[in-house]
Amino acid sequence: MLKELDAEIEAIFPEIVAIRRHIHQHPELSFQEYETSAYIQEKLTRLDIPFKVVANTGVVAVLEGEKSLSDDIVVLRADIDALPIHEQNDVLYKSTNEGVMHACGHDFHTANLLGVATVLKGYKTEFSGKIVLLFQPGEEKIPGGAIQILQSGILESFGGKIKAVLGLHVSPRVPLGKIGLRPGRFMASSDEFYFTIKGRGGHAAEPHRAVDPIMIAAQLLTTLQQLVSRKANPDIPSVLTFGRFIGDGAANVIPEEVKLAGTFRTMDETWRKEALETVATIARTLPEALGATADVEVRHGYPALNNDPQLTGQVKDILQRSMGNEVVQDLEIWMAAEDFAYYSYRYPALFMLVGTNNDSINTQYGLHNPQFNLDEKAFKTAISALVNSAVSLLNESNG
Repeated sequence: MLKELDAEIEAIFPEIVAIRRHIHQHPELSFQEYETSAYIQEKLTRLDIPFKVVANTGVVAVLEGEKSLSDDIVVLRADIDALPIHEQNDVLYKSTNEGVMHACGHDFHTANLLGVATVLKGYKTEFSGKIVLLFQPGEEKIPGGAIQILQSGILESFGGKIKAVLGLHVSPRVPLGKIGLRPGRFMASSDEFYFTIKGRGGHAAEPHRAVDPIMIAAQLLTTLQQLVSRKANPDIPSVLTFGRFIGDGAANVIPEEVKLAGTFRTMDETWRKEALETVATIARTLPEALGATADVEVRHGYPALNNDPQLTGQVKDILQRSMGNEVVQDLEIWMAAEDFAYYSYRYPALFMLVGTNNDSINTQYGLHNPQFNLDEKAFKTAISALVNSAVSLLNESNG
């Protein structure tokens, strides 16, 4: 373990909490994080850490180790965008941007990486190579900011070899003080469907003179669920959920059309492709068979996220040696999606969870909930985990 690391983290803890609350109070939607980006740049400037702006609102900084010469690189990534949610928390740092909220912990992720940067400034003689600090925009919205970061070539511009890309996400399902890890497949792919079923409106008392898009849409949803219950291999996790069903009629009015929106998630890319084609085919043909038409849009989202098994084992060993055997918790698969997955197809990558659950303080709400909040003591675990992992990975690769 790095000497005095716990004391260093304890010393900056109030500052990192203040940073998180400032960001929480001023959330910005995906690809619109202009003030957040400027705030990050200001903090890095004060730390005298060089950085570049990329993908419009992304910020990429680099710390060079001074222990010995090395071309190895470890990338630490945090996402910076918020969600279109009206916050219902009664806290002093409640969102001042109406209808926008950091309900997924990205305020924590950003503040945490700034905390990591602050600590690492004092440990440059303890590691070789480079640690890249990646503040990424647009994780919450397809196509995702990770694609833009990769397409920019910014990571390759530092030269050398990227040994690891590490990401970290808060989790109200993991106990405070724990880091959750899972080798191999961890998070699901995520694609979206947008359907408009067009029938013929009419009087509710005369359904035979109409083509009822409400009933057709309902039948379509029931039919599509057989994709998971009867067509999917039970060994492959699959989820099909529709969260939007709008038929703007009335008690006595059959509407002209119904709009549906849903998501499909899985962990197998071959089955993903087949499933998307099947859903689109059924969504077009079933309404036609019942006298309606359908506009079908499939938005391809993020691929499944796979943690590099060797890297996961290395980090698990590092965390247990530096923070104690009890700090690591093994995770089950998680059907949420993350554009961090794109990094895992390009480099050795590991996405981990930091526990924020502390039911002794208050009720814990899930991610994307308007009352989501977290125990900020999780910063002590998260900063330590990233600092120890990055420094040790670089030193181990350089003997």
